[in-house]
Amino acid sequence: MPQHLPLFSSKHLTGLILTLWLTLATQVFAMTSSEPLVRQEIPTPLQLPNSIDLTIPAENIWDRIRNGYGMIDLSDDLVLYYQQWYTSRPDALRRMVERSRPFLHYIVDELEARGMPTEIALLPMVESAFNPMAYSRANASGLWQFIPATGKRFKLHQDWWRDERRNVLASTNAALDYLQTIYEMHGDWHLALASYNWGEGAVKRAMEKNELRGRPSDYPNLTMPNETRHYVPKLQALKNIFGDTKLRARLGIPDIPNEPYFTTVDTPAAIDIKTAARLANMSLDEFQRLNPSHNRPVIRADSPVVIPADKIDTFRANLENHQAPLSNWQAYTVTSIERLDQIATRFNTTTAELAKVNGVPERARLAPGSSLLVPGNGSGLNNLLHNAAPPQIIAAEPSTGACSKKGKKTVCKRESSNTQASAPGKQQEASVKSSGKPAKQLAKRESPASSAKSGNSKSAASAKTATQKAPPSSKPQSTPKAKPTKSGKHG
Repeated sequence: MPQHLPLFSSKHLTGLILTLWLTLATQVFAMTSSEPLVRQEIPTPLQLPNSIDLTIPAENIWDRIRNGYGMIDLSDDLVLYYQQWYTSRPDALRRMVERSRPFLHYIVDELEARGMPTEIALLPMVESAFNPMAYSRANASGLWQFIPATGKRFKLHQDWWRDERRNVLASTNAALDYLQTIYEMHGDWHLALASYNWGEGAVKRAMEKNELRGRPSDYPNLTMPNETRHYVPKLQALKNIFGDTKLRARLGIPDIPNEPYFTTVDTPAAIDIKTAARLANMSLDEFQRLNPSHNRPVIRADSPVVIPADKIDTFRANLENHQAPLSNWQAYTVTSIERLDQIATRFNTTTAELAKVNGVPERARLAPGSSLLVPGNGSGLNNLLHNAAPPQIIAAEPSTGACSKKGKKTVCKRESSNTQASAPGKQQEASVKSSGKPAKQLAKRESPASSAKSGNSKSAASAKTATQKAPPSSKPQSTPKAKPTKSGKHG
């Protein structure tokens, strides 16, 4: 009897059972599952550009400055401290930005032409809060805070007529020359900035001292005065703030167009500051903010006049059509010893006005040969303009009513020759003495500026404004305390 083969082999039977089990399990899962399966797609990652195209001009000056950052970032407790200090005072920060508006484009242009880091354009915020009239107790003056000796070293003229430390164009070029010189000396921008504040000689000696002790000689490891220790962190804090678009927006910091704010023009003859402002259709204060270097009310013919770019055509047209004398002052030379009040009476003006214009005490007696500015039609100005010496003062007359009884003695006080006298439209601290030094310009400023240094230095101004207190120079407790030393520039 023949044998019959099975209908299914064991292999086929196993596969059939597995198929039935998977089908049943799928149905059970579909019936018991409370949530349907969700299909998700993984998006393709965003392709970011490998670089920023710097050939496309930035629309505002902050982006242009950020694109040119070239210094190594500093990150420590002091940077955080000053960043918090600035951001907690947005009103003061915005006022400082408004003062910088006319000058930033010019400074950035000069930095880029020299291949220098563009964050240096923020340095006047540390030095002077962008106040071109800032004046420190160490006699440092202008946006970049040059002391007289350093100013002369970098060819900034300082005489009876003008002080180019307050001239934005001249002082900017001098400051960048100086920074380039000390960068080439040290090969490090943080050390260059420390030298700008403390003096290249002082920084060099601190570096040599560390090298002898086998210690690093870079900026963070040097022993330096507190002011210099805080100097670079202040700049780094400002760099962090202005390089952050979202933070600028949160603080309400306005954008500044990336375009020239001013241009310069030469005048054919000496011209009064008031006349130049009127011809440019500007207020006197606005004109003097752009032309702050003049000590007298008359601008020399060889001095470039700074005019807003949108007013230059108006100025040139009005100057061409101007028929009256460009100056209402003339030169007067003293022939014999004469008091200022006598001269004022002769020219139908007040003693106070004459003293203010010439920067001399009201009760001064002038030596023969002294030349003064007096009201007139401009005659004799050319000869006076080439004389940089101030009027020679013999002595000050005794103050009237200054005598008083002290026991059996009568004591009369004489008025000091250092009286308050100011250049037109500016508050000054007069320092006119018998030696013939011209009056110094005094201006308050608002910034977390460090205290002024004495000696051979070009210190940051130490004055505070009436509205904003400067941050304390003391460091956060977490920061190691620097060894106190005498602070001075170019020491």
